[in-house]
Amino acid sequence: MSDSIGKAVSRPGLGAAYERLIADRAATLAQIAGLRSDFAEIVEANALVAVDDEHDPEGSSTAFERAQVASLLAQAEGHLAELDQAQERLERGDYGRCEGCGEPIPTERLEARPAARTCVPCAVSRPR
Repeated sequence: MSDSIGKAVSRPGLGAAYERLIADRAATLAQIAGLRSDFAEIVEANALVAVDDEHDPEGSSTAFERAQVASLLAQAEGHLAELDQAQERLERGDYGRCEGCGEPIPTERLEARPAARTCVPCAVSRPR
């Protein structure tokens, strides 16, 4: 472990940071599995009925439901990628350091958002 990571994350400790990443990753994987199951159920249920979204009163709501689950699934998969990147930063020795200003990310932010890449001031100033 490098000195920079020890300084950046020594408050909660690297073990605690790693445990938070692992726990968040496990929860995200469970969420992804559930959303994939929900999506499959929606698709399967639609396969059993005549597909005519334009004239079927239920068609628009099932299309919306399918799109909503697909969006939630994409968000969860994006979060999983962020967690994997955070774990790589931990292994490289630059976890807990802001990518914007280079200062340590406060422990409280890392506890709330283990995959955080920036401190709050840099996150607020970053365009969305």
